[in-house]
Amino acid sequence: MTGANTTELAIEGFIVKAKAACYIGGGAKVTPSRTGARDLTFSEGNFSYRDSYFGGTDFVGQEVVWQGAIPVWAMNYYGRILRDDLLNGERSGAILKAALSALYRQGRFLGGFSHHMDGFDYRDESAGDWRSFVGRETIHKAGALAYHLDYNGGLIRP
Repeated sequence: MTGANTTELAIEGFIVKAKAACYIGGGAKVTPSRTGARDLTFSEGNFSYRDSYFGGTDFVGQEVVWQGAIPVWAMNYYGRILRDDLLNGERSGAILKAALSALYRQGRFLGGFSHHMDGFDYRDESAGDWRSFVGRETIHKAGALAYHLDYNGGLIRP
């Protein structure tokens, strides 16, 4: 990574670990930070992470990483099932967990990735890098778009 300092590299690696531990790994469920939200947290060393989201098959959320008490990175997302005749919440969750597990094992969490499972095609495409990015993940069945999630985020600087 050109121009990356040690702290930034530590943040990037922590983000991948936190995402894998929370959504994929079941995460530590904590008291929600906002009424009606579900929150998952992960901490390691001087970094902490919280994923706070609302909804089920249609959902919105935000992930934040703190270094000590200072927020240093965040990501917002909104996703929904578009074709409930092709995909339900349980099935989409299984596909997402399998695809994201494979992506995180590569030591990353952004785009340029596809995963095939039981006739479904998962794709993640993004622009930018973990410091500043926008992206979309989708699930297709037989060429039909059944699910999509839009996300954006990056470093937070004072």
